[in-house]
Amino acid sequence: MAIAQFRAPHVADVTDPAAVRRAIRRGDITGHTAGLAPGRVQGNLAILPRDLAADFLRFCTLNPKPCPIIGLSDPGDPAVPSLGADLDIRTDLPRYRVWKDGVMVDEPTDIRSWWRDDLVSFVIGCSFSFEEALIQDGIPMRHIGCNTTVPMWRTNIACAPAGPFAGPMVVSMRPLKPADAIRAVQITSRFPAVHGAPVHLGLPGDIGIADITKPDYGDPVEVKSDELPVFWACGVTPQSVIAAAKPPFAITHAPGSMLVTDLTNSRMAAL
Repeated sequence: MAIAQFRAPHVADVTDPAAVRRAIRRGDITGHTAGLAPGRVQGNLAILPRDLAADFLRFCTLNPKPCPIIGLSDPGDPAVPSLGADLDIRTDLPRYRVWKDGVMVDEPTDIRSWWRDDLVSFVIGCSFSFEEALIQDGIPMRHIGCNTTVPMWRTNIACAPAGPFAGPMVVSMRPLKPADAIRAVQITSRFPAVHGAPVHLGLPGDIGIADITKPDYGDPVEVKSDELPVFWACGVTPQSVIAAAKPPFAITHAPGSMLVTDLTNSRMAAL
């Protein structure tokens, strides 16, 4: 199916997470959320029926690098008060993906028509939090400079299975000069709740990536001759796992289109 085109955000105060969520709810933001509400945690999303929630929770627990849980709802409740008092999981992401039997069947901007009383929402930590720390240290993020979504690939790194959930880890990539790559390892190691240190540096083929110019998700970015591709575990992993597990019904975020929370990135740091 055709993937809907994102459009540029229009919001009065991009620094206020509640204002950003209201703009998303109105349909004024339908694209990637990188750079919105700076200093605030953004989250990946996976929504599953209650009868699969325990297995998925165990999957996340066994795979904390790609799937660090930062928020969890009660069945049928679209609120996650720990992440935002006015937050509604059905309307507050710019774009969602709806899955049936492992196949994406819709990419709406609002999932109220798909909502059910047995659905449990999992909010998973996002690399946007550690990106802010990297930028503050003077390490540039090329995809942000290009106003594109970070490139992501399915790898040959197997996740630990739990019940029906198993499959490959998805990674995101940022090209960095070697000295910046070393510093990035040091900085992101402080953020285990949002993927932590990289899982791989250089040699994309070693983790099953055949072509660094053709990501499975997001947009390609240039890797210059004096740079290393640096790969982090990615919260899009549940999408590849859902495609492999083929549950009868599931909802995720569209890659790059995150939940903006009230949490501060500083709370995600271990040190």
